[in-house]
Amino acid sequence: MNTLKRNLRFWQGNYAVAEGAIAAGCRFYAGYPITPSSEVFHHLASRLPEVGGVCLQMEDEIASICAVIGASWTGKKAMTATSGPGFSLMQENIGYAIMTETPCVIVNVQRAGPSTGQATLTGSGDIYQVRYGTHCADFEIIVLSASTVAEAYSFTIECFNLAERYRTPVILLLEEHIGHLQETMKIPDKQDIVNRRRPTNTNEPPFGPVKKGDLVPPMPYLGEGYKLLITGSTHDEFGWRQTKNGDIHRKLVRRFSDKILKNKDKIIKLETTKPKNAKIGIISYGSAVRVVNEALARLPENERELVADLRMITIWPFADEQVNEFAKGLKHIIVPEYNSGLLAREIKRAIEKDIEIHSISQIGGGEPIKPTTILDTLGEFL
Repeated sequence: MNTLKRNLRFWQGNYAVAEGAIAAGCRFYAGYPITPSSEVFHHLASRLPEVGGVCLQMEDEIASICAVIGASWTGKKAMTATSGPGFSLMQENIGYAIMTETPCVIVNVQRAGPSTGQATLTGSGDIYQVRYGTHCADFEIIVLSASTVAEAYSFTIECFNLAERYRTPVILLLEEHIGHLQETMKIPDKQDIVNRRRPTNTNEPPFGPVKKGDLVPPMPYLGEGYKLLITGSTHDEFGWRQTKNGDIHRKLVRRFSDKILKNKDKIIKLETTKPKNAKIGIISYGSAVRVVNEALARLPENERELVADLRMITIWPFADEQVNEFAKGLKHIIVPEYNSGLLAREIKRAIEKDIEIHSISQIGGGEPIKPTTILDTLGEFL
């Protein structure tokens, strides 16, 4: 069998997430079944034991994220997957993972909400929940969004790499359309894998001090002789609670943000096509990218030269500078998404020039946005 055939898979998006996690080195999964993410759990329940890993069903999503955090502190790459209501339950402990600088991956396969909503139908309404859901917004978070089954695989690996590199929880957003989509994909011949940096001796503080220019301290493990205090309260570099010291709190919280914000150029990934005569822009993410690609493929060549296209892979931290640069010279920007126009608000906020933002909003029902809807909207301005 040649290499190409050996590397081809016909996978569902949720299975691709599970296999990507294993390829990244994930050896612990804790979760609770919830549509439309359950297949991630089902697949790992059989696959993780085959590679020496552990898969646990917990009593709920609160226990799931707690178990993942605990496993990470024992040295395991750890993950959970859920959907909107389950993600809501995880919020307090996502904040705890941020405060304790615990690398882990959380996959949110979105459905139509609010509340239980339409459990089996697609949505992308968790854009703000993944950024602001845990109380207090004095932190930064890394969130990626996949639009193909192949990306469900490779972006899961990238999420683990980012979590390990920056000692932080990282979130992968899928939508039901992608989680349950089945398509052929090719497993890359080689994929870079990042592992967290370790201390050189047991006297190194687990939360700093950080070397000049490096905002991410090495991470010790429980059970290896380190004196570890792991608290969600404000703490000093050794983990001792400092709940009344404003200087220590400010220094700690600013470092959490800076280790992401000062590395935005390394973290943010976008795909842009902008012909020099472009007057209209389309900004998309998630499964809407597939619709945009089909619509653009149907445009006559002379009209295609008037349309710029920006695909957002990294949702958070938000690409303010890149979005603003993309908007220069454009008169209209179209934003298709499976919610009430949430990312369109961020795009409007990021753009310095007064440009018309046109939200194509598909809420509930499970119907995909149609390429003809994109084309009809473009036709109003071409």
